[in-house]
Amino acid sequence: MLSHCGLPPRNKPKRPYAGLQRASDARAALPAADDLAVGAVTRQRRTSFWISAVAGFAVALGCGVSPAQETTLSPEALREIAKVEAEIDRIEVQTLERLVAPPDNQVQQIELIGKLMLYDKELSANRNEACAFCHMPEAGFTGPVSELNRTTGSYPGSVRTRYSERKPQSHAYAPLAPVLHYNPGQGDLVGGNFWDMRATGRRLGNPAAEQAQGPPTNPVEMGLPDIACAVYRASQRPYRALFEAVWGVQAFAIQWPADVEHVCNQPGPPAAHDPTPVHLTDLDRGRAAATFDQMAQSIAGYEASAEVTTFTSKFDAMQAGKVQFTQQEQAGYDLFRGKAQCNACHRDGGPGEDPLFTDFTASNIGTPPNPRLPYYAEQQPDARGYVANPAGSSFIDFGVGGFLARGHPLSQPSTVDVRWLPLARDSQARFRVPTLRNVDKRPYPTFVKAYGHNGYFKSLKSIVHFYNTRDLLARCRPDDPGEGISCWPPPESTDNINTKRVGRLGLSDEEENALISFMQTLTDGFMQGGQQ
Repeated sequence: MLSHCGLPPRNKPKRPYAGLQRASDARAALPAADDLAVGAVTRQRRTSFWISAVAGFAVALGCGVSPAQETTLSPEALREIAKVEAEIDRIEVQTLERLVAPPDNQVQQIELIGKLMLYDKELSANRNEACAFCHMPEAGFTGPVSELNRTTGSYPGSVRTRYSERKPQSHAYAPLAPVLHYNPGQGDLVGGNFWDMRATGRRLGNPAAEQAQGPPTNPVEMGLPDIACAVYRASQRPYRALFEAVWGVQAFAIQWPADVEHVCNQPGPPAAHDPTPVHLTDLDRGRAAATFDQMAQSIAGYEASAEVTTFTSKFDAMQAGKVQFTQQEQAGYDLFRGKAQCNACHRDGGPGEDPLFTDFTASNIGTPPNPRLPYYAEQQPDARGYVANPAGSSFIDFGVGGFLARGHPLSQPSTVDVRWLPLARDSQARFRVPTLRNVDKRPYPTFVKAYGHNGYFKSLKSIVHFYNTRDLLARCRPDDPGEGISCWPPPESTDNINTKRVGRLGLSDEEENALISFMQTLTDGFMQGGQQ
């Protein structure tokens, strides 16, 4: 197993953030849907190669480098980002072609709208970041840039010097999460989306839809200053006619103020004295809110489609009697359900259950802090005067408990049910149990995936070894070369730490590898015939 350290050093810039510009100053307008012609679609859109940001796009790379010691993005990261953005553009163009002859089924129409929105960079403040930038299919609908996964763990937003405090989750299978609720028999909150469950689904009846409403106005993600900006931008896009056909012509029948372009071009957050800077009448504000809900429901509809949530893994084929596991895979599955206790939280199904490999509860597994999160260095005002993380290096992510007690400082698409406030202490530092489906899906064998809420772990072997040995190995010293092998750093928080199923599982190295072999059978695409 590779050590957590040992990363090559990067060259430090002469001046942090020098010469920072928008990654893409403009994108040429797409033709209206009626002008599209199958097989003859032209696009003169500039792929955002981020070249303008090379001098100032600062992240913390390399072991032992604090986030405050900014270094420029490596050429490898820039190359990967360029490929990802080109692939996003390709998928969007290909999907736009379907508007010429859209499906005649409303469910499929909603899925088409949702896909177009997920791959649309125009729905971000600087028109440079689609939702898909953090959720690409080749990586299991999570972070698609190996170099960022290997280093920062989190991804930059539309304002390229702003990073989130967490790694991107997969949105595959997310629509199958139940609405967040308290189960008194279990003594647990169950359901919701996001690491901290803050997309509760209580308002729209769909956690995935409420999750989709978070990133557009999150200042460190897509960065729009007002939900009305997302609606306005969507009203200018080629899919407007299909959206109106599905959701009604009233969707964009809004009297936009003369300064709407200027307002929406200013990254959020809005000024405290003007929280909705697109100034609309009460009627139009209500209409914009309803349309924003329908946009989110469209995105959730696509995420629930057979193109994303496919159930086409080798595990599914085995369950259907179409294939058998190898000896090692079967040994791993036996461990998963037995000695390793994985199935207690990452459930493989039961009576009336789909095998979703999560129980939708939350747990604190004792993940160490990820010192390379750029978020730790976001305690100073940026070029727009915004401070994402006033706590700086002392920031502690309190997960579900933080959401219940204080809300989320960057993005809160769902309000907190005040009746849950008494649960905050017992939920402190706990994070949603992620699905293990597609946990090892990657575009090529050496592609690095990050694991844990903050992306601390850089391989499946690393996180499995942590589950197995967290409480057996010594605590690491600063910059300990044995980190991840002979020692572990202390947890980010010891509140409500899981000692029942994590820490001393008694697995051999061979058994750890067998578990990994089984989890690799959860990668979709093994069975053909599904929409791939």
